[in-house]
Amino acid sequence: MKHLFLIFTLFCLSFSNSQTKNQSQLSIDNIMQGEGFVGYLPTDVSWADDSKHIYFSWNPDNDTLRSTYRVHINTQKIEKLSFEDLKVKTNSGVYSKDYTQKVYEKNGDLFLLNTITFDNKRLTHTNNRETNPQFSADEKSIIFQQDNNLFQWHISDNTLKQLTDFKSGHKQSESKLNAKDQWLEDDQLKYFNILDKRKNENDAESYRQEQRRFDSPEPIYLGDKNLYGLDISPDLKYVIYRVYKSPNDKNTIVPDFVTQSGYTKDLNARPKVGGEQYTYESWILNLETNNHYQMDTNTIEGIKDKPAYLKDYAENLSEFKDTYENAREVIISNPIFSEDGKAIVNITSQDHKDRWIMLLNLKDGSLKQLDRQHDDAWIGGPGIGWFSSPEMGWIDNNTIWFKSEKTGYAHLYSANITNGNIKALTQGSFEIRETSLSKNRKTFFIISNKVSPHEHHFYHLPSKGGKMTQITTRKGGHEVTVSPDEKQLAIRYSYSNKPWELFVMPNKAGAKMIQLTESTTDEFKSYNWIDSEIINFTARDGAEVPATLYTPDSDKKNGAAIIFVHGAGYKQNVHHWWADYYREYMFHNFLADNGYTVLAIDFRASEGYGRDWRTAIYRHMGGKDLEDQIDGAKYLIDDHDIAKDRLGIYGGSYGGFITLMAMFNSPETFKSGAALRSVTDWAHYNHGYTSPILNTPVEDPIAYKQSSPLYFAEGLKGHLLMLHGMIDTNVHFQDVVRLSQRLIELKKENWELAVFPLEGHGFRESSSWSDEYRRIYKLFQETLN
Repeated sequence: MKHLFLIFTLFCLSFSNSQTKNQSQLSIDNIMQGEGFVGYLPTDVSWADDSKHIYFSWNPDNDTLRSTYRVHINTQKIEKLSFEDLKVKTNSGVYSKDYTQKVYEKNGDLFLLNTITFDNKRLTHTNNRETNPQFSADEKSIIFQQDNNLFQWHISDNTLKQLTDFKSGHKQSESKLNAKDQWLEDDQLKYFNILDKRKNENDAESYRQEQRRFDSPEPIYLGDKNLYGLDISPDLKYVIYRVYKSPNDKNTIVPDFVTQSGYTKDLNARPKVGGEQYTYESWILNLETNNHYQMDTNTIEGIKDKPAYLKDYAENLSEFKDTYENAREVIISNPIFSEDGKAIVNITSQDHKDRWIMLLNLKDGSLKQLDRQHDDAWIGGPGIGWFSSPEMGWIDNNTIWFKSEKTGYAHLYSANITNGNIKALTQGSFEIRETSLSKNRKTFFIISNKVSPHEHHFYHLPSKGGKMTQITTRKGGHEVTVSPDEKQLAIRYSYSNKPWELFVMPNKAGAKMIQLTESTTDEFKSYNWIDSEIINFTARDGAEVPATLYTPDSDKKNGAAIIFVHGAGYKQNVHHWWADYYREYMFHNFLADNGYTVLAIDFRASEGYGRDWRTAIYRHMGGKDLEDQIDGAKYLIDDHDIAKDRLGIYGGSYGGFITLMAMFNSPETFKSGAALRSVTDWAHYNHGYTSPILNTPVEDPIAYKQSSPLYFAEGLKGHLLMLHGMIDTNVHFQDVVRLSQRLIELKKENWELAVFPLEGHGFRESSSWSDEYRRIYKLFQETLN
């Protein structure tokens, strides 16, 4: 065995003697400090109620923790908030119709702000948590939630009324005895007069107490279910409540070996894909009649449709039934109310194939379909589902807006709830990323990649449809927060080699964007960071695959190349803004300085390129997404004079998974690979991410067998380095342990495992980052040179 391997033991290697002297002014130890090297960039941007100050999280002094700062948009004066300032700082909340008042929650108490005088009134001061405040339709009272119940606070006289009384468990009188115990109780009462007398006395006292009781809400017992959502109609007549029942499923355990106590601690993690799932119900309580009734989804369009993939397992297609006997399980969102009290809900099937937008009849719980979106793969996309929450709302009392991928890209639509007419408000080969509606409901504020998949810009769009007006113009990425008066924009802006900074500009096209912060360190600014080139190469199926290319100076080029695979699957890493993978970006600069060509690919499944790109991996992860890496390697060989036997690959999480698939299934392409925190068997990952793509192991074993590296480990020929945090509660350390045992049994030799006892999925310590990337660099230095 070329390298000594000790499983579960952190091996130590000396790098100083084995590495050739690097040609970069950068060092791995420095760049892996992360924010300590780059600088603490502004985050968590929000506006003060006066629309003159911007709040943000920052740490220019390299303090132990970030702090909250504010900047005046005119004077550009920045100041750190004191603890007293933080106490009086308002949170986001709900405005009155005329926007003269705002009610909000802070630290579990409620506050009412006059947005004209900025007088602030504290409404509650309790040890309980009051949350989710809103105005009633007549704005004479404020409704809020406390301990899973709704309360009404009357503004004029400061009186408080409880509106609901939800209780866990069963009503005592409804608790039924089994037949044996019921017989015994009846027999006791029949033959012992004193027992019967006392029972009658207790029953009479209970009756009298009930008659003397003041008017109060009827208790609703939830039985074996749990409450997780409470909403009330603007007219305060109907309460919509949602409940769930926990599955009887087995959770996984992640051992934590290095603890403060010195004892090993078991971390309770998640179930594995395909187990029993939570079940959900949505109910309506009529506060006037105390009747409550369930929303019935059993008859909505397509609710019994079977997924198309099940045909692959049918013994006789002619006898295959394409519908179930019973309706599929669904999840119903919280209702969204119009000003006149109508309600819409979003309904998603638990098998991820359908999404319905429905008009809810509050009087009887019936549902009217406004839009159905079906996908044989899975419903997703920005503001639609999967990695994001569905975005929708009311334009007026008869028109809603929502987003859909029906054209293959996430676009904005409106629907008339009366005649059902649907209108496309945007269209084209681009995505509407984020959407909100102006206060007067005449304009949509939008973030879109219309200019290019690699840029995000802010737009205005008339709410009835029309031309999208681009507001921001700088090449790069813009994260925009609109001021309360909607006249100003707070913008976090960055470019490929320029980290995020805070800017401000008027909310109109052609306005100047003014920089407010300067966050990067002198050490970071002293290096000439690569403005990496975005290219496209042609895949074997003709698709144009986007990638970021880092090329060394001609006098440094060593003829070797490394492909980087981003994580998360549904993630974008080819763009003109500062990367989430900024450590990797800096590492790629370091590699280029030392002669390596680097290619980072937005492979099939990556975010930002529409539905077909997203779902190209359906039922086969490690299919087209792996082919894109192999075709990227061919592009490097053909177009950049890279030696075909001097290619490496690395990545973390999903990128680690692809690295393993590349090393096992295309060993002739990559001489070495580093797989970080890798999924090795999708049947052991979580349900929420995995089941939309691969369905479940029991129902679709073909998808799991062709997608999991564990089944292809015999293909390993090159040099493999695996690195994993031992307290990873996302991709468990068990994944790499199982694969290690598989490699041992296959008598494979060119592999090593580095473990990090105090790290989870996302590393925290710079020492761990440095150790990890020194090992990766050493691997490539030893195998590709």
